[in-house]
Amino acid sequence: MLKLHVVVCSTRPGRHGPTIANWVHGFAQKHGKFEVRLVDLAEVNLPVFDEPHHPRLRQYTKEHTKRWSETVDAADAFAFVTPEYNYNTPPALVNALDYLLHEWAYKPVAFVSYGGPSGGLRSVQMTKLFVTAFKMMPMSEMVSLPFFSKHIEDGVFKADEAHEKAATAMLDETHRWADALKVLRAK
Repeated sequence: MLKLHVVVCSTRPGRHGPTIANWVHGFAQKHGKFEVRLVDLAEVNLPVFDEPHHPRLRQYTKEHTKRWSETVDAADAFAFVTPEYNYNTPPALVNALDYLLHEWAYKPVAFVSYGGPSGGLRSVQMTKLFVTAFKMMPMSEMVSLPFFSKHIEDGVFKADEAHEKAATAMLDETHRWADALKVLRAK
C-alpha cells in the first residue's frame, strides 16, 4: 500500500494546523488507498538549516537531519496542511524542504490550505513553484478552507460535504500520481 504523509506545516504556538491535519489524516484513512502517517513539523523541530554539506550529497552530519531524511524517504506522497504566512509559504515548511533533496523527488504533493478569505491559496501557489525544484509533482486537486475556524467545534474540525468531496478528489489524484511515479522512485 502506498504511504501518504500528512504534514502539519505550521509550528506557531496557538496554531490550528493539527486540528485540520487530524481531520485530513482520519479522512485519508477512511479513503482507504493509503497507509497514512501524521507528521508535525513542530515535533520534527528542525533548526534553521545547519548541515555543512549540500543536501544533494546526502552526507548528513546531524541526527535530526538523518531522522528527517528517513521520514521523508519512507513516504510515497504528501499532503501539506498549510496556512498562509504573509501571502507565502510557512517558514518551517521552507526549512523542512531545504534540508533534503533526493528524498522528495518523484513524489506527488497535495495541499489542504486554511486561512481567512483566501483560504491559504496564495501560500499553496508559492509552495507549488518551490516544490517543483525538488522534482515533486504538485496536485491541482486540493482542499481550501476559507474562514476555517467556523468549522471547528470543541477542538475538532467538522468538514462539510464540499470539503469531503474536494478531499476525495485530491486523494484519488494523489494516489494516481504516486502509483504512476513509483517507477521513478525505484532505487
